[in-house]
Amino acid sequence: MLFVLGVVLFALGIAVSIALHEAGHMWTAQKLGMKVRRYYIGFGPRVFSFRRGETEYGLKAIPAGGFCDIAGMTALDELTPDEYDRAMYKQKTWKRLVVMSGGIAMNFLLGIVLIYTLAVASGLPNTETRAAVGTVDCAAPTQAGEEGGFAPADCEGIGPAQAAGIEPGDIIVQVGDTQVETFRDLVQATQALSGTVGFTVERGDETLTFPVAVQQVQRWVYESSASDAEPVSREVGAIGVGGEPGEFEYTPLSAIPATFEFTGFLAARTAEALVSLPSKVSDLWTAVTGGERAIDTPVSVVGASVIGGQFAEAGIWQAFVLLLAQLNFFLGAFNLLPLLPLDGGHMAVTIYEKIRNWARGLRGMPVGAPVDYMKLLPLTYVVVVIGGAFMVLTLTADIVNPIQLF
Repeated sequence: MLFVLGVVLFALGIAVSIALHEAGHMWTAQKLGMKVRRYYIGFGPRVFSFRRGETEYGLKAIPAGGFCDIAGMTALDELTPDEYDRAMYKQKTWKRLVVMSGGIAMNFLLGIVLIYTLAVASGLPNTETRAAVGTVDCAAPTQAGEEGGFAPADCEGIGPAQAAGIEPGDIIVQVGDTQVETFRDLVQATQALSGTVGFTVERGDETLTFPVAVQQVQRWVYESSASDAEPVSREVGAIGVGGEPGEFEYTPLSAIPATFEFTGFLAARTAEALVSLPSKVSDLWTAVTGGERAIDTPVSVVGASVIGGQFAEAGIWQAFVLLLAQLNFFLGAFNLLPLLPLDGGHMAVTIYEKIRNWARGLRGMPVGAPVDYMKLLPLTYVVVVIGGAFMVLTLTADIVNPIQLF
């Protein structure tokens, strides 16, 4: 039941994100004196519509997108007499850019609002990738199985790391001869050890090495990275350290800088995802043809909703909200690409016209005619076909071989 609820809620969140994106175009156009003919959520047959002022608002049967029809978006648009002077392509450059970026700004703003809400309500994840020591304690001799939630057994005394002199705040950079960058690296390197091994840490401006007597304990470990792998009980090495807190909590005031810091972190991940998007085609094809579905492959609206359902079923609502926030950042960044029919493509045409007319003015020439979109249609069709094929491939992968997080 929670899974279905999560799928429905996430799909609703996507619909709201799209609605706000189109509303960003509509509101800015209306405020700047342009005529918005229609504002619709969804595609396909019309469910209902109503008119307020000069704009028709409505809902269509397929909630997979939306559109905002602004009079004169291009010179190809047919205009009525009352629309001629208000046509978008006749407006000043800055007005056109504000309207075209209005939807993108709404996606970014919604993502920031979601992150701020999460920061205040339950905290934000720790984005540090370093192997920083948060706690030093005894090393539990055993660990409960799945029925016990993999909880460690009770233990007393000090652990190997504490006995050797390692303190909270230390950053472990090397285990024996192995360099470690993340706390996960530290755990994996330590589990393979026995006996006394040197652990190198950074403490302030110092680099220190401590001989640590690694303790042998029972733990449930994954011996395979496959998505359907099961944990097995093994005797491994442990030293009794814990990482920095997984989440940090904030007051409404301290959450403001934390929100923008975390937004920067997500922005970097979003940029990486955009750059790597073409390289994921082969991974998607592998998933469609029966191979293993990698967890970092792109997902469609359906796939994202299913993942949202999995988070809801597992009770990880923080991840649910973060996924929706990151989706909004991705939608905003994707629409910035200077390709038609994306918003970024229209913005690129507007900027080109401005630079061209400036150059013509320097030569004493009159302002040039609007860009002929008919000449850009072949390139637009290429983008639409490639983008459509990618969406179909992603959707197919999400149906025949969906990502399973748990």
